[in-house]
Amino acid sequence: MAPATITIKIGTRGSPLALMQAESVAAPLRALGSDVAIVPVRTEGDRRLEVQLATIGGKGLFVREIEEMLLAGALDCAVHSLKDLPAETPAGLALAAFPEREDPRDVLVTREARRFEDLRPGARLGTASPRRRALALALRADLVVEPIRGNVGTRLGKLESEGLDGVLLAAAGLKRLGVAPRHVQALDPDAFVPAVGQGVLAVETRADDRRVLAVLSRLDHAATRACALAERACLGRLGASCSSPVAAHAVLDGTRLRMTALVASDDGRKVLRATASGAADDAERLGRRAAESLLEQGAATVAPLRPVI
Repeated sequence: MAPATITIKIGTRGSPLALMQAESVAAPLRALGSDVAIVPVRTEGDRRLEVQLATIGGKGLFVREIEEMLLAGALDCAVHSLKDLPAETPAGLALAAFPEREDPRDVLVTREARRFEDLRPGARLGTASPRRRALALALRADLVVEPIRGNVGTRLGKLESEGLDGVLLAAAGLKRLGVAPRHVQALDPDAFVPAVGQGVLAVETRADDRRVLAVLSRLDHAATRACALAERACLGRLGASCSSPVAAHAVLDGTRLRMTALVASDDGRKVLRATASGAADDAERLGRRAAESLLEQGAATVAPLRPVI
């Protein structure tokens, strides 16, 4: 007798990028023999695009409703951008799979052919990220960095509608959407250290759902998991929120992880950096060690952090 077909309901935000990301998980699940249904969920973060995240509760607003549906059994799993997830996973849920990471870098998209270093004095950039704002100002204090929100298409449209000289975005989002702006510069990750989990998808499910866990485990990419765990451990130890200009980027080199972590003041005038390296199977300890180094340098006085022991 043939094995029963497994039906999996995948929850996701309803933006074009989120739906594309969910489909990138659904396709291999179908290839493994599962029936898949993608269920768009409109989160509070999506409903309140006119408000800055820090004033309404942070990035968890993009996942809260989805996680509640998971816990209630209305969904079997959810696909998130890892950088949207708070460091603490709710009780009863587990991050079951991290598919292979997409390009983690930031990019600058401009109206005219200009590199970051060649922008005119006083050029206006748009970003929703305190990290990108702080790093841009750390490198170019003469720039004017303005808050913008919305999906990728909306933010690109603001180049013209708001007369911006450029917008700062994630390379991964553009690549997943197949969007190739005419003027785009990939930014050096040593200078623009990426956000925790940037370019990584996290597939979340109930911790006790053995059926779904077994299927999702086949999508897990070991190198991406090691980097994700290190970066999230750093975030968790720092106690950073969505308003904290914090970065952590790990790279696997053979069997060893190399990591750069950063905390900055909102205006970019103060930037603290830490590096760490170690065995890939010790990823979380590595991330905490980088966070400890930042805290010893005074990170909690530079940015809004609530360090967790």
